[in-house]
Amino acid sequence: MDVTLQPFFHPTGIAVVGASHDPVKLGYGVARNLTQSGYAGAIHLVNPRGGELLGRATHRDLADVPDPVDLAVIVVPAAAVPSALRACGARGIHAAIIASGGFREVGPEGAALELEVARIAGELGIRIVGPNCIGLLDTHLPLDTTFLAPPPPTAGDVAFISHSGAICAAVIDWASGQGFGLSRLISLGNQADICETDVLAPVAADPHTRVLTLYLEGIRDGRRFIEQAERVSREKPVVALKVGRFAAGQRAVASHTGALAGHEAAYNAAFARAGVIRAETNEEMFDWARALAWCPLPQRRDIAVLTNAGGPGVVAADAIEALGLPLASLSESTVARMRAVLPTAASVHNPVDMLASAGPREYSECLAALLDDAGVGAVMVIMPPPPTHSAESVCEALVPVIRGSRKPVVLTLMGDALVRRASELLRAARIPDYRFPERAASALATLVRRAAFVGTPPSAPAQFADVRARDAHAVLTNAPDGFLAQDEVAQVMGAYGIELPRIVLAPNADAAVAAAEALGYPVALKVASPDIPHKSDVGGVLLGLGDRDAVRAGFTTVQANALHAHPRARLEGAHVQRMLPEGQEVIVGAVHDPQFGALVMFGAGGTEVEGVKDVAFALAPLPRAEADAMIDDTWAGRKLRGFRNVPPADRAATMEALMRLGQLVADHPEIAEVEINPLRVRLDGQGVVAVDVRLRVHRH
Repeated sequence: MDVTLQPFFHPTGIAVVGASHDPVKLGYGVARNLTQSGYAGAIHLVNPRGGELLGRATHRDLADVPDPVDLAVIVVPAAAVPSALRACGARGIHAAIIASGGFREVGPEGAALELEVARIAGELGIRIVGPNCIGLLDTHLPLDTTFLAPPPPTAGDVAFISHSGAICAAVIDWASGQGFGLSRLISLGNQADICETDVLAPVAADPHTRVLTLYLEGIRDGRRFIEQAERVSREKPVVALKVGRFAAGQRAVASHTGALAGHEAAYNAAFARAGVIRAETNEEMFDWARALAWCPLPQRRDIAVLTNAGGPGVVAADAIEALGLPLASLSESTVARMRAVLPTAASVHNPVDMLASAGPREYSECLAALLDDAGVGAVMVIMPPPPTHSAESVCEALVPVIRGSRKPVVLTLMGDALVRRASELLRAARIPDYRFPERAASALATLVRRAAFVGTPPSAPAQFADVRARDAHAVLTNAPDGFLAQDEVAQVMGAYGIELPRIVLAPNADAAVAAAEALGYPVALKVASPDIPHKSDVGGVLLGLGDRDAVRAGFTTVQANALHAHPRARLEGAHVQRMLPEGQEVIVGAVHDPQFGALVMFGAGGTEVEGVKDVAFALAPLPRAEADAMIDDTWAGRKLRGFRNVPPADRAATMEALMRLGQLVADHPEIAEVEINPLRVRLDGQGVVAVDVRLRVHRH
């Protein structure tokens, strides 16, 4: 842990600056919660009026506070915060939680004050949480520096790090109602100093924390977040809810890759690299957190479903398969064990329907049989209220079976009042329960995903020894911002082992014919203009021209089409290229993201890439396993293995081109975007050809 953060998590003494005698003020709430939290260290209340508060003497000035004290909670009006910080510096306090509002969140004047506060803190060596936050709490230390209304959260094993104080207040109450507890909670507020990345490691180091959950409105330093989160997530699961999904700023891009590599693609790629599990809703985040905290990880992906009603079993099966998980095939011995305890009309094939008469014995014995089946990785037990038994009695029989197994089991208790006591029993036993099968299936899928992540060792990005980075650097350094000429593109790509077919720039029709004669027919003709990024969209591409007359007429046609679509475009002539062998076509590209660096894209190529959106993104440079997963995440990539009358294509060469491109853009951040569209993938073992490549330089 950064030693400067130690006082926030293990303070020896705390001073509440702005402790109030007025029960409706936040300063009273902080003093009340701290004194009632059970915190064993020194507690000092500071208020210019002096007197007594909550049975404790109140100091008139921070300078009067005795040792020990290493953390201040500041709850004074915003304008008084700078002087409070100076008082902290004079007293030798180097950690402060600024709960006060009235800063950046209220407008320009508040933002200026926040900058002043950050400047003062930096000069005095004071680390800050906030301002405009509710502080932090630790249910096991225990410690509560918040001003939230009682009761405090239940002690538990899920940590919550949040950019929103209001969300913190809601989560504390909601978690209690859902039967799980929190270990640590940190409200970061405006993050004038300490941000989400700073607290990942110290929260993960807490022995009481089994899962970290994050409510994020943004990330300050993308690459640093990835580095920290990747280390943490190897030890403990990290689940994040990133909001503001559609607030991305406009990006000046001209490629398909740039158009598709938006705000969300960057965050998804970053979380995937870091091992952070991204949730879509608050409920989903904590559904998953409970399962991750309470369940062992599965050793197989195959799921069994046990229920007393056919309908919910079908719903569960649909939900499981929709999440990409297989239903387990049950062994003959498992089927025989269940037949021995179930009515003959029961269905003993997955999903197992024991019928409505199933009670404690049937549920427990059938669950034991499923858990003993080597082909079962995890079990979902579904229970609408049994008509002849109480849900609670069934759960009492299930608990010892579940706790005695090393396989994960989640319960779906369908209903409300009739399953409430059963739910309380399960939660006391740390067994996650959900009201509907879809939520339970989602939790199981998260366990499977976590098991796959933990079971896959981290791998270093691919590095190709034949790369000539200096040659590429020489071209890129001398190039002005904008698109590179085709000969420059060929030099850069060739330096990284991605060869382009020979392309000749013909300034007029006679030159185009001469180029075609030299290259050999048939040829492709493409209008040459730095102002027209997507040439096929304007009729600027002609294919399969087989003789000089076709080339001469084609030159005139692409020039006329281009000028008709873009009258002011600069026309340099046309590029002539020999027609290439047939093959499957994909797109490989990369774009610079201001937050996370270079993003690499793979997917379906051609002119319809933005409409089809069959694409996957990852951060550059690419480890081999990540490049492999990117290809398999798209239909275009899966089709490379062959499909119906489409023979297998050279998938290995495609993956190598993808990794080489990743190395290129990671080595040269001045590359704003680069795109190979299409990359033609020839038959298996015959390699790939970069048919059309565009590369734009922009020095950030």
